[in-house]
Amino acid sequence: MPIETMFQMLLEGFLVSLQIFGFTLVGAVPLGVLVALLRMSRLAPVRLITRVYISVMRGTPLMLQMFAIYFAPYYVFGIQLTPDSKWYATIVAFIVNYAAYFAEIYRSGIQSIPRGQYEAAEVLGYTRVQTFFVIILPQVVKRILPAMGNEVITLVKDTSLAFSIGVAEMFSTAKALVASQVSMVPFAIAAAFYWVFNFLVEIILSALEKRLAYYHD
Repeated sequence: MPIETMFQMLLEGFLVSLQIFGFTLVGAVPLGVLVALLRMSRLAPVRLITRVYISVMRGTPLMLQMFAIYFAPYYVFGIQLTPDSKWYATIVAFIVNYAAYFAEIYRSGIQSIPRGQYEAAEVLGYTRVQTFFVIILPQVVKRILPAMGNEVITLVKDTSLAFSIGVAEMFSTAKALVASQVSMVPFAIAAAFYWVFNFLVEIILSALEKRLAYYHD
């Protein structure tokens, strides 16, 4: 098989990986904020439930979570699986998994802000919502950006786990090509795709860090 054909097939698989990446960020970033706020709730039962959720998501493999979400509708509720079930299970699993990690990063960032800043904002007449979005959030974003960057880079590589339930992303395409062509070239091309994309992510994150450099601790 010509290398151009392999490249084209891997590119199609990479677009699927890119979709998983994009949908996960769109869903997990805001969900993580909600989970972080619930984790810091004054209500003990809410804090406990949230801690259990985070513990389960972080303490069990993402691949296992995908299998559970994929097969649960059939084995628990008797709902017949469809060809789209694999895709939906993948996206849901990635979102709920990464939201747990993001939530802990958010929580650590929020709790790192000195209490005096909240008190000063209250004296100045800011509401709790204004205090959070105008004063606290910009500082939190700067502090958590390196940790968030690490998770985003990990997410790029974790998209390869979708092959486990039959989603035709780039890694599964590469595996099929290696088996059919008896060649390691597809793996090399796939590795180049992952590396280049992660390199672009690093550039974007570095630019964001420089842009937020005016917030000094």
